[in-house]
Amino acid sequence: MRRMTSVPAIVVLAILALSGCSAGMSSAPERASDQAAPQEAGGLADGFVAADREIITNGSVSLTVVSPAKAATEAARIAEAAGGRVDARSEEAAVDGDKGRATLTLRLPSKTLTPTLEKIKKLGKVQTVDIATTDVTDQTRDLDSRIDALAASIARLQSFMKSAKTVNDLITLETSITERQGNLEAMQGEQRSLEDQVSLSTIDLFLGSEADAPIETPSTFFSGLQTGWDSFVAFVSAVLVTLGVLLPWLVFLGLIGLAVLVILRRRARRPSVSPATPVAPAPAE
Repeated sequence: MRRMTSVPAIVVLAILALSGCSAGMSSAPERASDQAAPQEAGGLADGFVAADREIITNGSVSLTVVSPAKAATEAARIAEAAGGRVDARSEEAAVDGDKGRATLTLRLPSKTLTPTLEKIKKLGKVQTVDIATTDVTDQTRDLDSRIDALAASIARLQSFMKSAKTVNDLITLETSITERQGNLEAMQGEQRSLEDQVSLSTIDLFLGSEADAPIETPSTFFSGLQTGWDSFVAFVSAVLVTLGVLLPWLVFLGLIGLAVLVILRRRARRPSVSPATPVAPAPAE
């Protein structure tokens, strides 16, 4: 008789737990419809609903600066002063006139993203700005509803453990609680990740020197004249640099050629010694 009564008890507990889950899940559409009602009303409610949206903002900014290393340090300071942080930072040192470059991954508070970006843009000349947003309001609200329903289901199962009378009932309840607890922790981790992405925007900042700046195409006569003059100066500078590199070699080769020439001239000035001609004997008288 004990074994027969324990089975219905487990069935009843499972039905109650599942009914709690279904009640929590069914409350999600009702909650979403309640939140969407002010938006349908129009008027002043539109601004409130728009402000209550969950938005993820990502983007990239490219600047041309005088010193990428100094600009990277200043950008990190601006981000931290705004309440953000630097998740990644990469720098290339200056070599032979190339002042290097730097790349930073900034996490900036979404509420103050625009003024913070304006401060960062002042560090140099803006080359590109690319900002994209993703609305995750529905995903966030659905996840919140599922977490609430699952937490309520776990609480009910834990309360049933007090009235469990057999070992099998306890094992069944503990197994169900453990499984739901794992699902709950996974959902809560996803919830924290979404909250972090919403509260802190991700901005990839590239800081390059003049060597990395894109070439501007001349659009007027004077800009074309300036471009031609700059190219002429660059050509003359390249020629002078080439001459500077070759000059020591030219002097060395010239000295060798001069020495060879002197040796050849000295040999040419020496009188040539002809072999002695044999004298024929006088005829006898």
